[in-house]
Amino acid sequence: MIIEIKSINKTFSDNRPILHNINYCDDLDTLAIIGPSGGGKSTLLRILGGLISPTSGELKVDGQNIEFSENKLILYRRSIGFVFQSKGLFSHLSALENIAMPLINVHGYSKNEAYETTNSLLDRFGLRKDGSKKPNELSGGQQQRIAIARAIAVKPKLLLLDEPTSALDPELTNEVLDMVNELRNDKMSIILITHEMGFAKNACSKVMFLSDGRIIEHDSSANMFSSPKSSELKGFLSKVLEWKI
Repeated sequence: MIIEIKSINKTFSDNRPILHNINYCDDLDTLAIIGPSGGGKSTLLRILGGLISPTSGELKVDGQNIEFSENKLILYRRSIGFVFQSKGLFSHLSALENIAMPLINVHGYSKNEAYETTNSLLDRFGLRKDGSKKPNELSGGQQQRIAIARAIAVKPKLLLLDEPTSALDPELTNEVLDMVNELRNDKMSIILITHEMGFAKNACSKVMFLSDGRIIEHDSSANMFSSPKSSELKGFLSKVLEWKI
């Protein structure tokens, strides 16, 4: 999938500049966006997903210019899978219903089609026994895996994940990352924000380092971790890897 970002800037209503002249073009399958908190990573991901509009600039996906008007964005969003840090499950619905209801109400699936698709996903990811549970009956890792299953149910052309393992224990983090890695092996195009440097290095083909609203470096994951060019990336990696075993 070819992502083209041309001179994208984002300033919020309080005149805080968040993104500064973002330019990027690459044919990617898996891209990890890394960088310090407050650097603009989530804002960029939301622009890529059509959830917010840039103040200026252009976005193209596979040569298609993304128009940031609400009626055009509705169609675009339906081709994107998005998973937030907060998981975003409906608390009054079961895990199965959380996946099936959007298929019926948003994507026009029949009830039988939606439940067949949902049960297939629950089986695939070892969650069938949890299908009848409400979110508060699930672990954080299970909730996040249900959220990912919901995001991929319509076979999106692009999956966006905003720190999918945020606040999870190590064991639960591994469950979620294993699921994402399986999707990567299925050739699904994925862009994720992560603080899991091992995953970014070993499971993502490309890495972008974003800091202070600017892309400082982007390259293959092998090059980014073995030969960082900028002092900013060198300093960031030295901090986040300092206490790693």
